[in-house]
Amino acid sequence: MELIATIDVGNTLGECVLWCARSRSVWWTDIEARTLYRLCWESRRLERFQTPERLCSFGFTAEPGKLIAAFESGFALYDAPSGGITWIARPLHPGIRLNDGRVDREGRFWAGSMAEDPAHAGEGQLFCLNSGLHVREEGLTISNSICWSPDGAWFYFADSAARTIWRYAFDSATGAISDKAIFAQTPEGVLPDGSVTDAAGFLWNAQWGAGRVARYAPDGRLDRLVDLPARQPTCVAFGGPDLNHLIVTSARAGLASGGRSVDGSLFIFHTSYAGLPETEYRTRDIRQPIA
Repeated sequence: MELIATIDVGNTLGECVLWCARSRSVWWTDIEARTLYRLCWESRRLERFQTPERLCSFGFTAEPGKLIAAFESGFALYDAPSGGITWIARPLHPGIRLNDGRVDREGRFWAGSMAEDPAHAGEGQLFCLNSGLHVREEGLTISNSICWSPDGAWFYFADSAARTIWRYAFDSATGAISDKAIFAQTPEGVLPDGSVTDAAGFLWNAQWGAGRVARYAPDGRLDRLVDLPARQPTCVAFGGPDLNHLIVTSARAGLASGGRSVDGSLFIFHTSYAGLPETEYRTRDIRQPIA
């Protein structure tokens, strides 16, 4: 693998990086700066959109520029260019915010919540947004690592505070998860953050505190490690026209004296691996806002 670009954006908490094939661009959010980014692949032109709340994760829809969004307080349809927002559900209480999220292969949007106040540790939940808002897991502290196997048979999810990535059997027809089992665990001081699976079914995980991305085989075996110049990688995606570039966000938050000069940058690696396209959220599933 070869690091071919470092986009110096100085993100406080870069997250939820996604490749949009429709616009041939990379999208990600700096949660704490309330800023959404779009990077044009060919020109490297960078656009910034200010968000009405901290934008924690999102997915694409069939309408260009319109996202299904997990803001700090809830779910909404968000038009990035205009700033228009339609709230769907705001189920959280103070001390808890939404975090990692992704659209599944059937077009449902999943996002987990996390405790910002230590007094609420263990009160996080995993939500699935379809024709209603459904709770799939509870008792969480920092939800992360949402992704699926290429065939949709397996669902992956982590509680970073537990340093554990779990694998569940996934019912693609209903969105039900079952048969929870440990998939991988990280060493002390290394937190599993955002993940993505490649076309071969291997899981790539950004590992906060270790300055690396880990690739795990479908059986949970550690296959390889990719070192980064930044200490706190946060999320990973495959992008580029051939889906053969690994794209990694990172964070400066919490680093003494601002950390290294590249902390908070976006990193682009050329790889010999292939990723999978992102599924668009099916907005027709929403009949009316959910109370």
